Amino acid sequence: MAKTYDYLFKLLLIGDSAVGKTCILFRFSEDAFNSTFISTIGIDFKIRTIELDEKKIKLQIWDTAGQERFRTITTAYYRGAMGIMLVYDITNEKSFDNIRTWIRNIEEHASKDVEKMMLGNKCDLQDRRQVSKDRGEQLAIEHGIKFMETSAKASINVEEAFFTLARDIKAKMDRKIDSTGPSKSAGYQLSGKDGSSSKKSFWKSCTLL
Repeated sequence: MAKTYDYLFKLLLIGDSAVGKTCILFRFSEDAFNSTFISTIGIDFKIRTIELDEKKIKLQIWDTAGQERFRTITTAYYRGAMGIMLVYDITNEKSFDNIRTWIRNIEEHASKDVEKMMLGNKCDLQDRRQVSKDRGEQLAIEHGIKFMETSAKASINVEEAFFTLARDIKAKMDRKIDSTGPSKSAGYQLSGKDGSSSKKSFWKSCTLL
């Protein structure tokens, strides 16, 4: 049976509880916003297929619980992630301070070459802002990662954030394929028009746990 995508990318959303990770995911996957807060239990995921450079890319996006009691469950999902979004709430100073802890978690549990992006969410709530955009940008520069402010509620930069992360993953992947050649590539899954695989399977690092 022919596949409907050329690439499969596994992404992860991490950050403190109530920063809006689930809302960001719903805005991107379903273009919807739910104002009722329900804390994620353990882990959940959504799928959306996008198009980049005339290739169909299936994004498997995992939404992790921010509470400490779920930390041991969610860190297991870092291993196969190709891209990780670190989310904080611009109206919550503590969630911003904890980004450094989340970065350490990535260093401990994720692949060394995982693509990262930092999101300052709820940027529509300017009257309640506790973290300036400049501070967000400085922290991102300090750790060498990209940064955007987003609003799941007002649909600001959510689409752009996911497309940017996917584009960075694809660019890195293409460089690896170019440097090693298709026969020696670490193997990201690409399908031909007939659905046949033209590269080694990438399932090892994309397997659902």
